[in-house]
Amino acid sequence: MGVTGSALSKQIMRLEARLGSKLLHRTTRRVSLTSQGEVYLASCLRAVAALEDAEGYLNIGQAEPAGRVHINLPAAFGRRHVLPVLLELAARHQGLDLSITFSERMVDLIGNGIDLAVRIGRLEDHAELVARRLGEQHLLICGSPAYIERKGTPHAKEDLQRHDCLVDWRRGPNHAWRLRSTEDGGELCQIPVRHEMGDGEAILAAALAGLGLAQLPTWLASKHLQTGELIPVLHQLSGEHMPIHVIWPRNHYMPPRMRIVIDALLQAAQAPDSGFR
Repeated sequence: MGVTGSALSKQIMRLEARLGSKLLHRTTRRVSLTSQGEVYLASCLRAVAALEDAEGYLNIGQAEPAGRVHINLPAAFGRRHVLPVLLELAARHQGLDLSITFSERMVDLIGNGIDLAVRIGRLEDHAELVARRLGEQHLLICGSPAYIERKGTPHAKEDLQRHDCLVDWRRGPNHAWRLRSTEDGGELCQIPVRHEMGDGEAILAAALAGLGLAQLPTWLASKHLQTGELIPVLHQLSGEHMPIHVIWPRNHYMPPRMRIVIDALLQAAQAPDSGFR
């Protein structure tokens, strides 16, 4: 860049003084971003990308999507139902670049420089985020025939206390399944946990192996329910549903590369055989 290290260091120090925040951790061996620095860098990168989009639109005279979109997806659902949509979109638009990550945990979009994400579950109000509903997933409780024969069929929520339950891994000692209730539409039921897994595919594999009961979405378990590899239980309490949203940071300007991805997801969600239903 034609800038000496000392000159660059002075520029950064002036920037930190103007912002009133420390952007870099400095030691004799390395320099790394502070948490404030990471947030500031992500915001600057989005601003630069928006400027490039605006200039590109004026130069080519059309809103052809170009540039990189950083997308975060839930692991099992994302690979099965969202990734095919994104890959088909990238094949049609040669200027569109995708950076796709998978996580079952909530990720800070703004702090991590993520352009948009798909989330399953109830969202908290967030003034800096925009959400569009894609659909919903339906949950049921099931186990393998071998497990049901060995441990018996639960007939009430209290019976779950005598069963081995398979759950997604999370920090903290308390685990609960959301069950239907005629009184308030839903309730959390604390369950005993036998095995914890990193994502839905792993929980499904454990249930098929006869290791316990699992609460699984129908899009993940339906094939195995049809073949009899899994048996649904507690019909009167299962069936809880969870909304599916696409979310992105609120911004006055929506670049074409973002708009085309969001529109593709909304369109795919309306298909009769969509996994968003």
